[in-house]
Amino acid sequence: MHAYMVLSARLYLDHAATTPVLPAASQAMMEALSIWANPSSPHLDGRTSRKMVENARAELKAALDWDGEVIFTGGASEAIAMAFNSPKFVRKIVSPTEHDAVLRCAGDAGQRLAVDLQGRVVLTSVQRLLAEREGHALVAVQSVNNETGVIQPVDDIGEIVAKEGGTLFCDCAQSAGKIQLPDADLISISAHKFGGPPGVGALLVKDLGLLSPSGGQEKGYRAGTENVPAILAMVAALKQKSAWLDRAVELRRQLDIAIEKAGGNVIAKDAVRLPNIGGYHMPGVSANAQLIQFDLAGISVSAGSACSSGSLKSSHVLGAMGWDDSHASEVIRVSFGPQTSRADVYRFIEEWTKIFTKARESDSRD
Repeated sequence: MHAYMVLSARLYLDHAATTPVLPAASQAMMEALSIWANPSSPHLDGRTSRKMVENARAELKAALDWDGEVIFTGGASEAIAMAFNSPKFVRKIVSPTEHDAVLRCAGDAGQRLAVDLQGRVVLTSVQRLLAEREGHALVAVQSVNNETGVIQPVDDIGEIVAKEGGTLFCDCAQSAGKIQLPDADLISISAHKFGGPPGVGALLVKDLGLLSPSGGQEKGYRAGTENVPAILAMVAALKQKSAWLDRAVELRRQLDIAIEKAGGNVIAKDAVRLPNIGGYHMPGVSANAQLIQFDLAGISVSAGSACSSGSLKSSHVLGAMGWDDSHASEVIRVSFGPQTSRADVYRFIEEWTKIFTKARESDSRD
């Protein structure tokens, strides 16, 4: 039996990790695979390939309503590194709930903002850290948290950063193609989060003067031949409508209510959250035990970020929100996609309740 036949029978609720490639993106990629010329080559074949890349760049800007520059990358992690590695920034200030890729680039010297119990950045901490000492600061705040779905007040943060002469970087891997981009100076996006293929993304830049040239492609700001098929597929995915998010609002609402009714907890329930991501706490049952049982039941979910779910470390996101390691290790993430249905949510709720009930019955016998 082919692997894809096995997967098709399962319930996939891990779209925040990666979501299936949309048909329009697959078609665009297959058609582009016949274009083998290097976009940097001066001959007609190369110029034809270059024209397609530039058309895709213009279409991406239109789809995201972005009037700045676009640098195609191999994904969000590369885009993040490009921004953080710029020598223009003397200081790095980051939210403690950022994706691991951002925290790694900020390093131990990076200053941490404060967040409240819902995971939202405390605005006064932005003002305080920027005024603390001299030097051009890069302030990084994620648009939508990948573990909790919490939407940060980026526009309010941006006003403070601009007033203090800093630069605002926003990781929009989870939000691009779903909600409007924030007003930031630098933005990273990742195709495989919105129905494009893995291995391609972009860094959106208001002013190229914020970066330093580092390669021979992408106007000198990146080294490596552009992945034309992946770029065209990414843009094709972005051009698709995301009306399914309206349906996700009601689906996530039903899931939140059911989890709480069954005795669980909803992470950041009082914050404004993207409707396709939810974090759920099952008291007394480790996330690892939950994942195993859900997997055996044919349901794919995750414990926090997919990039770190294989580690034994507790979630730094939940830790920053005030959760202790014991309770944080009992939280899983559920994330919807375009095909998620009401029946899918009911199936998950039924299995969640079954796992929790079994665990409590086992505890009562001990």
